[in-house]
Amino acid sequence: MITHPNCKINLGLHVVCRRPDGYHDLQTIFVPVPLCDELEIVPASQFAFHQEGIAIDGPMDDNLCVKAYRLMMSHYPDVGPVAMRLNKQIPFGAGLGGGSSDAAFVLVMLRSLFHIEVSDQRLEQLAAQIGADCPFFIRNVAAYATGIGDILEPIHLDLSGYKMVLLKPSDAVSTREAYGGIRPNAVDRPDLRQAVNRPIDEWKDLIVNDFEATVFPLHPRIVFLKDFLYRQGALYAAMSGSGSTLFGLFDKDCSVDLSALPPSEILSVI
Repeated sequence: MITHPNCKINLGLHVVCRRPDGYHDLQTIFVPVPLCDELEIVPASQFAFHQEGIAIDGPMDDNLCVKAYRLMMSHYPDVGPVAMRLNKQIPFGAGLGGGSSDAAFVLVMLRSLFHIEVSDQRLEQLAAQIGADCPFFIRNVAAYATGIGDILEPIHLDLSGYKMVLLKPSDAVSTREAYGGIRPNAVDRPDLRQAVNRPIDEWKDLIVNDFEATVFPLHPRIVFLKDFLYRQGALYAAMSGSGSTLFGLFDKDCSVDLSALPPSEILSVI
């Protein structure tokens, strides 16, 4: 069985408050994006995991795909040994949720492969044990997210009529760095569900990613790329999540000239 775990962008991200457990309550809108890894899982005599593509440092046991497999196996004894191959194309530390997507797809694939009777809702609960972004990728539809990003309310949002450009500089932004200077604010925040129903050319004044305030002063290249997208005619541009990826939304017929950028900074034009 082969699938293609996709990434996501965040439309807006409000850090509302710090929780007693040390995490933060958020408000954001997750949108699936067709920039994908490749994941293959087949039954085997013993468990094996192989990764290719973008290298990820660290022991195999720390990989979210492996954690997802072991979590599923611990709850459902019908899950047998598999050989798993991950071709990693979505960069990590980019705010795109690539690792979370891989883990969520493992849960869904194992359900199908071993005919496990488990609901999407239960898979979302298991996915939340792996990471805050993981539950979103179980149903993989646009959703308003609260809590730590694990409480999901599907919404209707269709961006298929627009061109999307994803840019990522070499700068890496760690979660610790992004949260380092954040100041939670629960007062007078626009409702993101209402904001995304406004025309896209109004989003610039309505939809904000709070992490830009902490990340931009430390990473001028990220600031440059956001400004670059607007100079190219983006209707809306922003940083995704707490990572370093910038996305821009353009009219379909808008000509976007990326020739001035290093090819390594151009993730995708969709």
